[in-house]
Amino acid sequence: ALALVAAVGVGGCWAVAADAVPGGLPRPLRSHLTEHRIRMWQDAAHLAGANPVRGAGPDRFAELSPAAAESPEPDPTPHSAPLQQAAGQGLPGVALLGAAFAWLLYALWRSPRSTPVVLTAAAALTALAVEASLGNALSFPQVTAGAGLLAGLATARPPDEPPAGTVP
Repeated sequence: ALALVAAVGVGGCWAVAADAVPGGLPRPLRSHLTEHRIRMWQDAAHLAGANPVRGAGPDRFAELSPAAAESPEPDPTPHSAPLQQAAGQGLPGVALLGAAFAWLLYALWRSPRSTPVVLTAAAALTALAVEASLGNALSFPQVTAGAGLLAGLATARPPDEPPAGTVP
């Protein structure tokens, strides 16, 4: 279910970028996302469409995006992790990003920790994945370090449990 939530978040971002939302994006949502962000998402989708296998290259979005060039401050990312990966590394980058999230959910599913700990971590990391598809949350090292710490704590063996394969 959590993987589906993340997939809907990413799919919604792609739909907005491809201007494929049936009936158009509602005005309140459009104003919340801002026209600038939507144009940057569209630029990233165009870059990904022009270079689907290899992408345009890492860190080239700012120089290739007309919306980023129009910004008063240089904006090096499209404010969406999947679109940034697609524009920079192409479909292999997006596939690796999705595989990393799927592996994380699998590791949490197999975790020896209690169910409330695992579900809380999985929900928090899924919320981060949705936020990363709609914003630039992963651009901050503190956020990625915190996500890694949370994933590590939620998948680690409890300290009172002996290592697997040892004889007591």
